[in-house]
Amino acid sequence: MKARCVKAPFFASLVSCLLVLLLTAGPAAAHKASDAYLSLSADAQGLTGRWDIALRDLDFALGLDADGNAEITWGELRARHAAIAAYAAARLAVRGDGAPCRVDVGPQQVVGHGDGAYTVLPLAFACERPGARALDIEYRLFADTDPLHRGLLKLTLDGQTRTAVLDPQAAAVSFAAGQRSAWSEFTSYLGQGVWHIWIGLDHILFLLSLLLPAVLAWQGAPVHRWAPVARFGAAFWDVLRIVTAFTVAHSITLTLATLGWLTLPSRPVEATIAASVVLAALNNVWPVLHERRWAVAFVFGLIHGFGFAGALADLGLPQGALALALVGFNLGVEAGQLAIVMVFLPLAFALRRGWFYRRALLVGGSLVIALLAGLWFVERAFDLALLPS
Repeated sequence: MKARCVKAPFFASLVSCLLVLLLTAGPAAAHKASDAYLSLSADAQGLTGRWDIALRDLDFALGLDADGNAEITWGELRARHAAIAAYAAARLAVRGDGAPCRVDVGPQQVVGHGDGAYTVLPLAFACERPGARALDIEYRLFADTDPLHRGLLKLTLDGQTRTAVLDPQAAAVSFAAGQRSAWSEFTSYLGQGVWHIWIGLDHILFLLSLLLPAVLAWQGAPVHRWAPVARFGAAFWDVLRIVTAFTVAHSITLTLATLGWLTLPSRPVEATIAASVVLAALNNVWPVLHERRWAVAFVFGLIHGFGFAGALADLGLPQGALALALVGFNLGVEAGQLAIVMVFLPLAFALRRGWFYRRALLVGGSLVIALLAGLWFVERAFDLALLPS
């Protein structure tokens, strides 16, 4: 079904389109993006590795669920092992010192990651030049079916761990023994921080739920309503307090979790993040904390930080550049947030006096956000599938 934008002044139409697109993208974007984990180790004896690929992604590409009952059994998986191995091997190319390496895929196993079951493919490479000091890797898994898929690569070469994120837009990477660029590590994690915010609809909707009333002021008895603020400066400082509180809070827990000083199970964290979106959205309709939304941002920002830490851990942290990776990812998250704020705030301020903003966007939009986040909460808390993935 096509989403239609309402007929309204230009700014109103633009904001309504953005909101509709966000919410119609919700069911897919609420879930963890498609990732696969490729670990390689190169030494004088040769090159070996393992490849963890989500069964749900392989099922979409190859049709593993033979009986169509929405469950992939071990028998169904084992029956398609040759097809899985051939499919994966055809989408990974490795060259050692410029010469090609043939990849052999061993018997598969199944492991669980935070977002479901994965097949584990043991890899052994036969290179024309064993003990290669330079590796070129080209990754094309699901490039023809999922433009958002990422391959999270961790390579041990010459005793050093290197990491990279590969996707259809950046499918090739090269490494050389003894060669490491701190700047490339930093910029890689900076970009992944921005990307994590932009594909994390739950984080975006939490932030937007707190920002929607920023161009309004709550009037108590006897009227009990939101009224437009008179000056842009008042809205700006309100947004600054909210974003600063959220930033400080998630930076604390992101750091603690990344360093291993404090960790929480992923399912309760993700369920609580969904609950935070519900509460923030409902607070716009029935204001309880209308003057201290920065406090809400700080408290729930602590939980969102654990969610960011899970995403950062999935990338495979380089132990020799842990601080750079942490700072780069965190700054990327902030850059992604600021980009959203820079688009949102001027548009919201321009629309704040109209019925469309105060009723359709603030009240109606908040109720839709709360409903969607409520479904996410049930899915995450009770491991159910209520929305299409």
